[in-house]
Amino acid sequence: MEQGFDIQAYMTRGVERVVGDIVKATFKNPRGSAYMAKFALASRAASRKRRKAENAGEHIPAFLIASITSQCNLHCAGCYSRCNHATVDAAPVRQLTAEEWLRIFDEADELGVSFILLAGGEPMIRRDILEAAGKHPNILFPVFTNGTYMDERYFRLFDQCRNLVPVMSIEGEKETTDARRGEGVYDRLIGNMDALCQRGLIFGASVTVTTQNIREVSSEAFLKKLSDRGCKAVIFVEFVPVTEDSKELAPGDEEREYLSRVIERLRREHPEMAYISFPGDEKSSGGCVAAGRGFFHINSHGGAEPCPFSPYSDINVRDTSLREALRSPLFRALQSCGLLDDDHAGGCVLYEKRALVEALLNK
Repeated sequence: MEQGFDIQAYMTRGVERVVGDIVKATFKNPRGSAYMAKFALASRAASRKRRKAENAGEHIPAFLIASITSQCNLHCAGCYSRCNHATVDAAPVRQLTAEEWLRIFDEADELGVSFILLAGGEPMIRRDILEAAGKHPNILFPVFTNGTYMDERYFRLFDQCRNLVPVMSIEGEKETTDARRGEGVYDRLIGNMDALCQRGLIFGASVTVTTQNIREVSSEAFLKKLSDRGCKAVIFVEFVPVTEDSKELAPGDEEREYLSRVIERLRREHPEMAYISFPGDEKSSGGCVAAGRGFFHINSHGGAEPCPFSPYSDINVRDTSLREALRSPLFRALQSCGLLDDDHAGGCVLYEKRALVEALLNK
């Protein structure tokens, strides 16, 4: 890890940039921009909370990923979550209740967490939890969804709770999207985008970047279609291979450098949308920011994990506080052993070096 790297300052700048980009992108949407302006103030207050904690020797990340259900109705090709058995068809017993998630959101708000990414499974199956999240306007909740559960009730919820921002997964054009997600999914997503745009609602798109679709999803033509439909943010997520036969789909150094150059240009030339890359350039962040450095993951049963691609846990938020979960022995070991800034070939060092993570967990 680079000498003297300040993770708190880095993440604070990252939050400010993301919020600033979204404020610019929503400038022509009065209700959306009004909420984002209020959120910008709230995020600065949260940054001050995190800095105060940092000065007292306690690091609080700005981001949290919450997989609020392990149930999903789709079987997307190469899904890491199904391969890890973290996603299933039917809802298992003992998942966290809406009340338990509301307590977690309360604690996150108090600690100064600014973003909680709601994931799954398919998060829109759990409308009760989204309604609980809507009660925390100081936190922005991007809802990473396959879009198939979008309905009139959800449109009303997103209108009432502007801190809930649907981020729909799309793989490129119709042929590419349906090949991975199932026939008819692309048309459903486009219909959702048009409906959200007509109602003046903010939404984004999440794109899994592979060696096969990287040129398509970074093209002016594809991104213009999203922008014309009212999309305000595009999140590029590098494909992480979880099987041997899918390794060829993982972007390498050449593809990541290409995407980084494209995103830099897009941010400069097309401020009407915000562009975010995950994990992006880890060198500029002093290494991987999982395991509580910049974010961590809570699975649907309450296990606190380094990240969704590293499903290992030694503490459960059902039994303890969010603050205590951040002090997990596993997180502390990962932060201190140097593994987070190790060299690696793929998009996720913790997945690639999972044997080392397991060894730390079993110490």
